[in-house]
Amino acid sequence: MTVNDIKNILKAQVLCEGESLDNQVHTACGSDMMSDVLAFVKDQSVLLTGLVNSQVVRTAEMMDMVCIVFVRGKQPDQTIVDLAQERGIAVLTTPYRMFTACGLLYENGLKGGCDI
Repeated sequence: MTVNDIKNILKAQVLCEGESLDNQVHTACGSDMMSDVLAFVKDQSVLLTGLVNSQVVRTAEMMDMVCIVFVRGKQPDQTIVDLAQERGIAVLTTPYRMFTACGLLYENGLKGGCDI
């Protein structure tokens, strides 16, 4: 799945493209706790979150994520968007709640990062 696919599935608005909307995404993580993201996420993931601060971008960068999706229509300020663009991370916003957004991505073939 690509970032552009995620944009279409989630009816999301692109706030910045990062490196490319054609970047591949292999797993997804939905969390407002960045400590959980650091503990459980695999590379090349998309992060869905309602937390709107620069720590989200810094966490995504540390985990080699290619995309952040802010749920519930959250709008990060321009400094967060600029930081993400500098780091090559796409930023989207969707009107869907986190549970629904994660479910839509899963239904369309995107899996979580943990196998049990």
